[in-house]
Amino acid sequence: MAHWTADDMPDQTGRTVLVTGASSGLGLSSAEGLAAKGATVLLGCRNPARAEAARAKVAAAATGPAPEVIALDLADLASIQAAAADVAGRAGHLDALLNNAGIMGVPLARTPDGFESQFGTNHLGHYALTGRLLPLLLAAPDGGRVVTTSSNLHKRGRNEWDDPNYENHKYARWGAYSQSKLANVLFTRELGRRAAEAGTKLTAVAAHPGYAATHLQGASTAGYPFGIRQVVTAAMTIGNRVAAQPAAAGARPQLYAATMPDVGSGDYFGPDGFGESRGYPTRVGMSAAARDDAAAAQLWALSEKLTGVVYDWEAPPAG
Repeated sequence: MAHWTADDMPDQTGRTVLVTGASSGLGLSSAEGLAAKGATVLLGCRNPARAEAARAKVAAAATGPAPEVIALDLADLASIQAAAADVAGRAGHLDALLNNAGIMGVPLARTPDGFESQFGTNHLGHYALTGRLLPLLLAAPDGGRVVTTSSNLHKRGRNEWDDPNYENHKYARWGAYSQSKLANVLFTRELGRRAAEAGTKLTAVAAHPGYAATHLQGASTAGYPFGIRQVVTAAMTIGNRVAAQPAAAGARPQLYAATMPDVGSGDYFGPDGFGESRGYPTRVGMSAAARDDAAAAQLWALSEKLTGVVYDWEAPPAG
């Protein structure tokens, strides 16, 4: 996989892929790469204006069917349910789901369902969406592939899930982000385990982009006092220009995970450069907390309880 890029992806003709957070950054780059290889790409987007701009960009890169927009807000369980029904009405199966959307380092906020916004968007939203789309994924010829985007900061997360919505503990924006990214890896491993236990061919994989220049860095400065915000914004701007790799490079690990034949459940891909901050896709390690099977099962049970979404491994495809 040395020096693998999107140009090395296998032909995606005949495959249908949903990319969440497809209006910018890693999601948009992933959507463009998949469409260029012939895939039918569904763009999961929250903002209609940005969604239309993204659709036009992906359409310009497409060599197969025109991309389509799916209205999707990962912070809202009702929107997730509606989006899954929309996908089911357009496709008989789903070959891959890229759980890419996310927010990073934001001030304390609540989703419409009352969840802490980073845990609710980055983890619970994707847990619920994957469960709603499970019948379509299982209907894919290869059993479907779920790729969930995590972060190197998952290594700072801890398996402490008694107060995931910060109702009783002091909130720390970067601690909450790290928790949500640890949840992404735990979810991936437990999803793969349950898929195998159910006798399905579904593959669950995680990936991280390293240090990629996206809009998330700018959004993470919200809520700081003016002076601190100015300093943090300047530091992130310089970092994006000097140290970060472009979004298209950051998307490589998740594109590899979504398309290559040597990928298996539980794999974790990231850049091969120093500190996994930049470079080409390779298998990377995860923290001991992310390899904790008991914690993965605990988080799954918590996610099921909070979202009300129970995975049905024998349900016929909807739509």
